[in-house]
Amino acid sequence: MKTLLINIKELLQVRDASVLKVSGDAMAVLPSIKNAYLLIENDWIADFGSMNDLPKINADKIMDATGKIVLPSWCDSHTHLVYAGHREQEFVDRINGLSYEEIAHRGGGILNSAQLLNETSEDEIYDQSKVRLEEIMRLGTGAVEIKSGYGLTVDGELKMLLIINRLSQNYPITIKATFLGAHAFPLEYANNRQGYIDLIINTMIPKITQNQLADFIDVFCEKGYFTVEETEQIMEAGIKFGLKPKIHVNQFNSIGGISAGIKHNALSVDHLEVMTAEDIEALKKTNTMPVALPSCSYFLGIPYTPAREMIAAGLPLALASDFNPGSTPSGNMNFVVATACIQMKMTPEEAINAATINGAYAMGISDTHGSITIGKKANLIITKPISSFYQLPYSFGSNLIDSIIIEGEVLA
Repeated sequence: MKTLLINIKELLQVRDASVLKVSGDAMAVLPSIKNAYLLIENDWIADFGSMNDLPKINADKIMDATGKIVLPSWCDSHTHLVYAGHREQEFVDRINGLSYEEIAHRGGGILNSAQLLNETSEDEIYDQSKVRLEEIMRLGTGAVEIKSGYGLTVDGELKMLLIINRLSQNYPITIKATFLGAHAFPLEYANNRQGYIDLIINTMIPKITQNQLADFIDVFCEKGYFTVEETEQIMEAGIKFGLKPKIHVNQFNSIGGISAGIKHNALSVDHLEVMTAEDIEALKKTNTMPVALPSCSYFLGIPYTPAREMIAAGLPLALASDFNPGSTPSGNMNFVVATACIQMKMTPEEAINAATINGAYAMGISDTHGSITIGKKANLIITKPISSFYQLPYSFGSNLIDSIIIEGEVLA
């Protein structure tokens, strides 16, 4: 099956296959071709270029993109979209003055979601989660990482990962699964922290890896959750079973988690709302991708990741949604990109780079996703006719997407 897009106003994120991420000043450069064509063969990008150089192609389908921008689909490297129910009451509690930590101490937050999940059947959670997955696909996400972490029991964590696996099998979108059993301490282990860590290490990780249910291991390294030492213990256990680390860190405090992640070759360190000069320095010349979650900052009213300081230091940066019921009940990556521009002062070029090629890197898939490159997956956003791609973050409340192509197929 050959699909040909013609008369593309501007084709964004055109890269050589050797470029797997961009850092520092290079983040401000977004290569493009104006008045372009793009050829898809089955689910792969087969060719692209200027309309002036369009060869004769016997296409099965031709799509006219006059006035429209075409760019790679969003790569959302940090979500928790598999969960049961909602937490609207906590939203109201925060409006009435309670902090995220105060709600957690009252048995809300992660523990609330864990109780709901363990009380809900796998099929019901799957049905709720597929609605969210379909929504983010329509909003332009073509690859997504989904974490467990709302089970906090052996059966609950396995249930979440089995649901993630079902979603991966039933939808064309690329899905990466992360085991986040170390999301919080269950109430029954409040006075036996090592007991829960032992459960993660000795029971959960072996069962999960035996069934090949996860690609990565994650830990919430934060005051009131898992210490740096506990985080390292869990990361090391995961590594022994072939799970690459990705960690939640520096959401509310800088406690040394970034250095711990780097020490264990973490693929990414995520949140980073609170960054010290030492944290930024530690990330230099590493292969670890910093990931910012601006929708979380927006929803909770906490600081935003200091993108300008990090980019000025030569670091790469990825953007992700943090889609979850407590701190970011949205997986809209268009809003993420706009918020990064408006609140974090990232340029549109930087934000798009962060949400495409760098997001792919943070999932370990930048060899197949995240840019317009021959041989990569044909995952594309086709906008409505717009003046320029700057309009994407500028018109932050408008849906400017005309069509979505995932794995070479136009979404209905």
